Amino acid sequence: MPKNDRPFSHLTRMPPEAPAKPRSRKVHGVILRDEFAWLRARNWQQVIEDPATVPKEIGHYLRQENSYASEAFRPTRSLQKQLIAEMRGRVREDESEPPMKDGPFLYYERYRKRQQYPVFCRRPVGVKREQILLDCPREAREHDYFELGSAQPSPDHRQMVWSADTTGSESYVMRVRDLETGKDHDRLHRTNGELIWGRDSRFFYYIELDKSQRPYRVMRHRIGEKQAQDVEIYREADTGWFVGLDITQDDRYGFISVHDHETSEILLLDLGDSAEVPVPIFPREQGVEYEIDHHGGDLIIRTNKGDAKDFRIVSLPVGETDLSKARELVPETKGRMIQTVNVLKDWLIWSDLGEEGPRIHVREWATGKEQHFAPRAAIGDIAATIGLEFESDILRLSYSSPIDPDVTLDHNLRTGEETVLKVQEVPSGHDASRYVVERILAPSHDGVMVPVTILRLKSTPVDGTAPALLYGYGSYGYAMDADFETDRLSLVDRGFVYAIAHVRGGMEKGYQWYRDGKREKKINTFLDFIAVADFLVEKGYAAPKRIVANGVSAGGMLMGAVANMAGEKFAGIAAEVPFVDSLNTILDPTLPLTPPEWVEWGNPIEDKAVFETMRGYSPYDNIAAKEYPPMLVVGGLTDPRVTYWEPAKFVARLRATMTGGGPILLHTNMGAGHGGASGRFEQLDDVARVYAFALVVAGLADIERDEPEIV
Repeated sequence: MPKNDRPFSHLTRMPPEAPAKPRSRKVHGVILRDEFAWLRARNWQQVIEDPATVPKEIGHYLRQENSYASEAFRPTRSLQKQLIAEMRGRVREDESEPPMKDGPFLYYERYRKRQQYPVFCRRPVGVKREQILLDCPREAREHDYFELGSAQPSPDHRQMVWSADTTGSESYVMRVRDLETGKDHDRLHRTNGELIWGRDSRFFYYIELDKSQRPYRVMRHRIGEKQAQDVEIYREADTGWFVGLDITQDDRYGFISVHDHETSEILLLDLGDSAEVPVPIFPREQGVEYEIDHHGGDLIIRTNKGDAKDFRIVSLPVGETDLSKARELVPETKGRMIQTVNVLKDWLIWSDLGEEGPRIHVREWATGKEQHFAPRAAIGDIAATIGLEFESDILRLSYSSPIDPDVTLDHNLRTGEETVLKVQEVPSGHDASRYVVERILAPSHDGVMVPVTILRLKSTPVDGTAPALLYGYGSYGYAMDADFETDRLSLVDRGFVYAIAHVRGGMEKGYQWYRDGKREKKINTFLDFIAVADFLVEKGYAAPKRIVANGVSAGGMLMGAVANMAGEKFAGIAAEVPFVDSLNTILDPTLPLTPPEWVEWGNPIEDKAVFETMRGYSPYDNIAAKEYPPMLVVGGLTDPRVTYWEPAKFVARLRATMTGGGPILLHTNMGAGHGGASGRFEQLDDVARVYAFALVVAGLADIERDEPEIV
């Protein structure tokens, strides 16, 4: 049972107090007041690129908050060190990925012991001699943050374009490396890291960012020329659309993918012609999404055209623009969302997802015979990787479950032979038989049944006494996989029930599950999560008020909404890079992601009903004069997705409004963005902070003596 009635009771100093500087504006006849709008720096675009430019007053306040949070966690330092040691002990330090064959070479990544970043390597097929193409630890040496974007060899294997983000802003610098000399040249700035090579290895296409960090145009770069000489190939004028680049599996076409969250357009590029003008496949049509591959002169298309909400797969000759003339290859199956389509010379491969879990399907072009692959565990995950070559019979499969480490194998689609390439090693040891995985269904407010994945020790009783961490997301159609995450075991081994609420807004039960948790139905996401928490208590999986809620990004918005709606039900809430200033952000078209987000949330600028809906749940706008549970709120100063001032403003208003409870802790990573720390071991510091918070508020860590209770 809990050891501390008042978590973090050692805190005697007063929390930082952000000065209120009232501002107001009228939207749709409603006056919106914002006393903490000043926390948004006027030079925020510069701050995202260079955190040293944060204005003095704002930087001082954020550092005060970090100091206060550090004081709160001071008695848990040895606990956090223990957690980090456990989590690191489950990671093989010289981890390596199975190689992928591309022509005469095998390409792969591997880690050296004690190093944060991988090295990218290759070796000739049939030869053991290795060539290190990119030594990321060396490249990261002078940077506090380092994120590799791409490392893509040219078709002739003589050069490689690689990119890195060194601030967390998701702005990547590209370099061209001569693979014979190892020397870099051709430096390109303000890219998103994506590229596709021309077939002759003399040019490539890449994507440039605008001043708001939005990928908005495609450029062609010729090797040896300056970036100023690059030619614009395509520009997207609509700020609500993203631009991407990809290539067909047979290397015949490159393509520009332009999309928002529910409409897409694709333009083909002939990679053999550096003067090629991109050609749209179909006219842009609201609500119609598609993605493509190429096979024998036909485009293989995954689309929702024809009211196929869960998508179907069709084929259409290249150059034909009437999708109604397409030949159907795979029909829609209601409740099972087709997620991907891939093509090999002899095989059509697709994946889908529904309530029964993920599946992989393969059809032989010549015979029509099909093969189907499912997770090996009743509650588990399967993923397929297509290799780098078109003429291949190999499908790489990965299997795991919440208690079963990942197994990677190559499956020969022709012979059925399977070659195990890697079994995920847990160096400190792992006994799957100690654990139980369950899938239960929790009734929500409207009677809809919400899936919940539960991981616990067999010895953890289901008698209403255990603490639980309940994780949720529920946006953009992202589904939470039932895969193996070693970090979770540090909580589970201490008697926690780890539960994932598959709330509406994800895609776990098909497209409709997503649609029922967005825009005017967004409230379902929040009510589903609260209903799951109640059900865990009702069924004895968790003790009342011993559930810790956790969510990241849009899942952090879920945390803010839950804190306002039902905070009293939770022992604590951890909201990481949380989208909590939702209404103000979606009302501001100058922010990086706002125009594209109107499709997901609605446009409150033009639509009063959307405005009222968002005003009804936006966490920052619904903070009330009541008690709140302890909360840990995490932000990133260079985050272009959820800007740092969202969590900062949320915490400032919480403190100024709440009547009791807490404490409310804000930690801002002053040198990283949306994903937190970049190094594989530094990332464990962020996890340990959240887990220490959970252990404290659930009463499994005596912070007076700093001794965690281990079951």
